[in-house]
Amino acid sequence: MDATSPVGALLLCRTVPDAVRPVAHLLREPLLLAQAGQGWSVLVPEGEPWQGGRRARSGEGERAEPVDRVLGGWATALAVGSTWPVLALWWDGDRAGYTLASGFRRPVGYVWLADGTPAGEDEAMRTFAERLGLDPVLDVQSLEALTRPDPDTDARARLRGLLAVLTRTGLALPAGLGADPDEQGPEGWEGAERVEWTGWRDAVKVDLGAVESSRLGPWVRGPRARALAGAQLAAGLPLVLWGAARRSGGWAFAGVLLMAHGALGLAYDRVRGGEGTG
Repeated sequence: MDATSPVGALLLCRTVPDAVRPVAHLLREPLLLAQAGQGWSVLVPEGEPWQGGRRARSGEGERAEPVDRVLGGWATALAVGSTWPVLALWWDGDRAGYTLASGFRRPVGYVWLADGTPAGEDEAMRTFAERLGLDPVLDVQSLEALTRPDPDTDARARLRGLLAVLTRTGLALPAGLGADPDEQGPEGWEGAERVEWTGWRDAVKVDLGAVESSRLGPWVRGPRARALAGAQLAAGLPLVLWGAARRSGGWAFAGVLLMAHGALGLAYDRVRGGEGTG
């Protein structure tokens, strides 16, 4: 890919910035985060790793990774373990397209050549609509129109058409940001913030905070977590004694594991509780 080609990318997360921020830190990349309408957030890379900051090996040596590969990897990393989907939009001098990642499901994507020629599978658009909960009739019809030849519509116009469909779900990009290099710029964004890597220690704290705020949170910290840890200790001790009396190493080991989990659970709840009051 020509490094002088106009290249750009956006990551759209279907959730609020407060939910995106802890996970975005783990990408270890400088990013700008902002609200993007109702129930949407946008992440924009401050650097351009696909042009030189990140390189991949090939048979001819090292080469810069293309923007679609970098953004697809980021979208997948953000979506895994999250309850919200991530949409990566990207464009360069030759193509434009998107990658939609949602949990552990296989990402889905579509590509248009620079002149707008469709180069993807129609089924991808239907899967795209289904995973984002779009209207199965009106929205799907609009998306399918983007997969038909149109000599008057280039690749970036196709992306703008895709964004127009998403506005029906509440998406509204900040002023000065769009699927075009001439439109993209953080100047004038309201409420935009920088998300930067601050080291593994802070990342672990952020990751723990994300777990605690998820559906597993009540079982990691709080009354339920303490009750579960107590039950593990109570169940583990009899197993250890029973296994020792019958010289059964397997049962004794299971009891030790239960007691260890219980002790760690109580210790974790105590330490995190102390941090919250400190």
